[in-house]
Amino acid sequence: MAQRKILGYEAKEYLLGVQHLLAMFGATVLVPLITGFSPAVALFTAGVGTLLFHLVTKGKVPVFLGSSFAFIAALSAVVADKGIPYAQGGVIAAGAVYFLFSAIAYFVGSDRVRALFPPAVTGPIIIIIGLSLAGAGICDSLGFIVGDSSTYVFSKSTLLNAVIAILTFTCMAEAMNVTRGVLKLIPILLGIAAGYLFCLTLDCLGLYIMDFSAIKQAPWLNIPYQNGFLSLPKFDLTAIVTIAPVALVTFMEHIGDITTNGAVVGKDFFKEPGLHRTLLGDGLATMVAGFFGGPANTTYSENTGVLATTRNYNPSILRLAAVFAIFLGCLGKFGAILQTIPGPVKGGVEIMLFGMIAAIGIRTIAESKLDMTNNRNLSVMAGTFCTGLGLNAIGGISIAIRGISLNISALFVATVVGVLLNLFLPGPRNARVTPEK
Repeated sequence: MAQRKILGYEAKEYLLGVQHLLAMFGATVLVPLITGFSPAVALFTAGVGTLLFHLVTKGKVPVFLGSSFAFIAALSAVVADKGIPYAQGGVIAAGAVYFLFSAIAYFVGSDRVRALFPPAVTGPIIIIIGLSLAGAGICDSLGFIVGDSSTYVFSKSTLLNAVIAILTFTCMAEAMNVTRGVLKLIPILLGIAAGYLFCLTLDCLGLYIMDFSAIKQAPWLNIPYQNGFLSLPKFDLTAIVTIAPVALVTFMEHIGDITTNGAVVGKDFFKEPGLHRTLLGDGLATMVAGFFGGPANTTYSENTGVLATTRNYNPSILRLAAVFAIFLGCLGKFGAILQTIPGPVKGGVEIMLFGMIAAIGIRTIAESKLDMTNNRNLSVMAGTFCTGLGLNAIGGISIAIRGISLNISALFVATVVGVLLNLFLPGPRNARVTPEK
C-alpha cells in the first residue's frame, strides 16, 4: 500500500531529510562560530547553496554543501583585521576560482587537472591547514585570545575552561568511537550538547557565567540585512589574496568528495553530469554564500556517510534537508542560541576537528602509497611543509606595492611551491611503493 505523500514526500523521506540536516548541522554551525560569521546566515546560505548545486548538476548528484573548514584560518584573519564584509568579498573571489577550475575541467579534462595536485602536494597542504589552526583551538579551550600573549596567564578560570574543553572533547570522541547508527553521524552535536549542558549546570551553581542576552535581543524571525542577518560584501585586494587561494585546496577536497559520493551511489559523476558542472555548482554556492554573508561552502562527506548508511540515494532528500536548513536559518532566536555556546565548548570540539584535519592529510599520503624513500617525493613534501608552517608562524608575507599593503597567506605560497616543485623537479613524479610479490 502506497504511503500518503505530503508536498511530494512520504513521511519516512522527511525523517531522512532531518537526518541529513543533523549530519551537516554541527560542522556548518561551528565554522561561523569560530570565524565570527553568523551561524544563522551560514545555515541559510548552506541551504540555498545546496539547492543551486542541484540545479547546476541537473539534480543528479546527492550532495549537501555546508561551511568549509579549510577557510577557517583565512576567514578568521580577515574578519579580525578588516571585518566580515571584506571576508565576504574574499569568499566571492574563492567561488570565482571554482569557475576557473570548472572551465579548465571542461576544456582540458578532469584527469589533467587532478595531475596538478598529487598526494605529495595535497597531503602536506591538508596537514598545514590542521596544524596552523591548533593554536586557535587551544586558546579557545583555555579562554585565551589568539595572538595576545598578555592573556596567556593560567588561573582558576583557565583550569575550569580546560575541564569544560576536555569534557566536550571526550564526549565527542566517545560519540565517534562507541555510538552506532544516527548518533555516530552527529558527534559534533553530541559533544557541543554535553559541553553546553555542563556549562549550564556550572552556571546554576554560580561557578561559570553564561551570557544569554543575545537570545533576548534577537527577533523571532530574521529579516534580510537587519539585525545582523545577511550583509552586503566589500572588496579588498588583501582580503581576496588571503581567502581566494584556499579554493586550490578545497578543489581537491571537492574531487575526493565527488569521487566518494559516486562510489557509494554506484555512478560516475565525473562523466554525468560532469566534473565541470559539480565544480560550477560548488563555486556558485560559495559565491552566493559570500554575497549574503556566509562562509565558503563545500561538499560534505558527512552526508555521504548518511547515504552509505541508509542506502537511499534520492537527491531530492538532500534538497529537502536544504529547505530545512533555510528555515532554521530564518529563525532569529535559534541563531541567537547558537551564539551562546561557550568558548571552551567550541575549543574542545576544535581540538578534535583541527587534529582530524591534520590526520586526514597524513591518511592522504599513506593511502596513496607514496614511496617515502624517494628523494623527489621527500623534496616536494619538505618544501611544501616548511614553506607553509614557517610562513604561518610569522603571519604570511606582507608586500607593499605603490602604497597598497598586500598580505599573502602561507597556505597560498605553500600550495604554489608544492605544485611548482612537483612539476619541475627531475625524476618520476609521485613514485609509489612497489607491492611485494
